[in-house]
Amino acid sequence: MSIMRNFLSMIIMLCVCLNWCFAEGAEKSDSGKVLDSYTIQVSSLFPSSSSCVPSSKASNTKSSLRVVHMHGACSHLSSDARVDHDEIIRRDQARVESIYSKLSKNSANEVSEAKSTELPAKSGITLGSGNYIVTIGIGTPKHDLSLVFDTGSDLTWTQCEPCLGSCYSQKEPKFNPSSSSTYQNVSCSSPMCEDAESCSASNCVYSIVYGDKSFTQGFLAKEKFTLTNSDVLEDVYFGCGENNQGLFDGVAGLLGLGPGKLSLPAQTTTTYNNIFSYCLPSFTSNSTGHLTFGSAGISESVKFTPISSFPSAFNYGIDIIGISVGDKELAITPNSFSTEGAIIDSGTVFTRLPTKVYAELRSVFKEKMSSYKSTSGYGLFDTCYDFTGLDTVTYPTIAFSFAGGTVVELDGSGISLPIKISQVCLAFAGNDDLPAIFGNVQQTTLDVVYDVAGGRVGFAPNGC
Repeated sequence: MSIMRNFLSMIIMLCVCLNWCFAEGAEKSDSGKVLDSYTIQVSSLFPSSSSCVPSSKASNTKSSLRVVHMHGACSHLSSDARVDHDEIIRRDQARVESIYSKLSKNSANEVSEAKSTELPAKSGITLGSGNYIVTIGIGTPKHDLSLVFDTGSDLTWTQCEPCLGSCYSQKEPKFNPSSSSTYQNVSCSSPMCEDAESCSASNCVYSIVYGDKSFTQGFLAKEKFTLTNSDVLEDVYFGCGENNQGLFDGVAGLLGLGPGKLSLPAQTTTTYNNIFSYCLPSFTSNSTGHLTFGSAGISESVKFTPISSFPSAFNYGIDIIGISVGDKELAITPNSFSTEGAIIDSGTVFTRLPTKVYAELRSVFKEKMSSYKSTSGYGLFDTCYDFTGLDTVTYPTIAFSFAGGTVVELDGSGISLPIKISQVCLAFAGNDDLPAIFGNVQQTTLDVVYDVAGGRVGFAPNGC
């Protein structure tokens, strides 16, 4: 009987863990229902100094790449573990302003429209501050390069030799097309070149200038991309940049995951059905995440919401229909997001909400956190707390409701920005000048699935 009782207990615990819950570590009632708050260790809010723990999903799933946070314990690009929060916030705001500029211009294509507006997802003055990178092999023989991936950009590019203009410093050796037997420049007569900046000796030339005036310029080309030993893609269109400028923090370039025709998912539709997913590890963790192409390994617990073409055909639009803080639903009406809409973005760090919505979220959050000592704000963030001397802290659960009945409860790492133990801030900001943006801090540890062909984005807990 004792053995049977223990077995049944294990089954019950397993079932509870599989319940629809996005707050990792959220406290549950005996019935398994997620409570309105959960308690976490204060030490878990800050970077771990322990060694890197690879994601089991990235290593066990076909067509899956390891994702690391630029400032995390698993990053090989930075020898300095210190995080410059001022710089991250500044770069993130530059990206947000660039998104707004891009939408206001209502441009029609990536290669030309991005010349003055597009900002990718990586820590770099040019790229905003998304901070998530993968390693891909380019060429024959393959040359492994670290690229920041971005759902807000289409064209994949890397720095190339020779640097005819200028090149920024990167960690790995630059890609040399003359050393690859499979490299081909794209002709100006190619349909893929119709939106290009110019031609040079009948070869297609691309040019992208980001919102902060950083840029990449070079030849549109085709090349072999090696994702894993069993996933090799032929004739992938990419930018071979021979004139590049900006602070890219050691990455070699960008992996474009946007909805446009030049993005890697769009180019590999016949192989991966224009489906990809990722899990973003928190920079405070010592683990990796994954970027997976195709439907392999997607959890059955994924809940989907439709992709909206509003506010932009250049980003993945979503419809936010509700937000709750603890046991309180915010007073969100159909008009709360109707003017500018909302997007989900891997490159924007902190979620931006309409000012009135953010003000109510902040008010309820403060009410739920009234037992903790408040302190001064930090940059964009006006709601901060001093956790000095505390071992644990209890947060109210924050959940987003999307069209289609999908409810996403945020992980503990998706609620706060830890500047220092005496200054831990609510990681949301208000802004009325652009669409609401569901940023990557709020996406951490979730399995986020982009079924572009099916016109939907999905979420599941414990994705890494």
